[in-house]
Amino acid sequence: MFVAKTRAIQPVQWLGIAIVVGLVGICAGRFSINPSDLFSAIQKLPSVLSSLILTGQVPDNLTQEERVILLIRFPRLLTALIVGAGLAVSGAVYQGVFRNPLVSPDILGVASGCMFGAAMGLILPGSSWLMVQLLAFICGLTAACAAMFMAKRFGSNSLLLMIMTGIIVGSIFGAGLTMLKALADPYGELPAIVFWLMGSLSVSSWSTVAQLIVPVALGYGLIHTLRYRLNVLCLGDHQCRSLGVEPARLRMVLIVTSSFIVASCVATVGSVAWIGLVVPHMVRTFTGANNMRLIPLSTAVGAIFLLFADSVARASFSMEIPIGIVTSLVGAPLFAFLLFRFRQGGAY
Repeated sequence: MFVAKTRAIQPVQWLGIAIVVGLVGICAGRFSINPSDLFSAIQKLPSVLSSLILTGQVPDNLTQEERVILLIRFPRLLTALIVGAGLAVSGAVYQGVFRNPLVSPDILGVASGCMFGAAMGLILPGSSWLMVQLLAFICGLTAACAAMFMAKRFGSNSLLLMIMTGIIVGSIFGAGLTMLKALADPYGELPAIVFWLMGSLSVSSWSTVAQLIVPVALGYGLIHTLRYRLNVLCLGDHQCRSLGVEPARLRMVLIVTSSFIVASCVATVGSVAWIGLVVPHMVRTFTGANNMRLIPLSTAVGAIFLLFADSVARASFSMEIPIGIVTSLVGAPLFAFLLFRFRQGGAY
């Protein structure tokens, strides 16, 4: 079941792909960047970071091109990498925990909770962008905890019951979001809510990177250490117990950790569709179902996928389009192709 495919791409190759896509992403856009400016900006990156950390100020000796690279595009690149990696690894974990390849990271209502919290922050008087992110994060985690609490109160550890309670919680938060949109100012607040719901990396900054890297890195570190146990969990509860692993406890740890990552990502950049569903599917064509390889490679491919989508969103049109549109336009046909391919092979 967990035998890896021989045609798997090596980690060094994925690193090379990430570097190429990253360089293209930095140079792409309506403000063109040539390679010499990029090389000069990279040389000044350590001094800029140290100045921001120590004084909170940007050095004065930066050219316009270097400011664009170091203060706008480089943080945006890192934000795309972190969010893409976080959503993809969360999707892989959810699919493994629920033993269902059609499960996505918002199955427990995390995304719906984040969207409700962000909309509430956008219509509150005097609310800052930090408050919007904080409310989105709190509501996202609240949704996941409510779904798990309801499933436990029903007195069952059934995965199907947990999915059903997630649908209930997601519907409740979805109704609340609709109510907030109906109450919002149609000329100011409503457009802001709609744009946030479509997902965007335009808010990226070095502070955004700092907010994201800690929860995503900690969450991934825990998931990475538990990936062998996730393989055991995929065998079923009976086999899991016979191998000395408590399935209910492991399942709870993995779900809470993944929900924490998803809430952090969605609260920062908005709703970004398809990554958590499509990327693990795509990686399985290279690695098989072995989570020892699926988890790290899903992380890498998710980061590259979102970075590519962001480059397309910035450079392909005269105006920047929401990144959720690009991920949907790419992810939906790709997912249909993967389903057709697996269906032809008798996988479903």
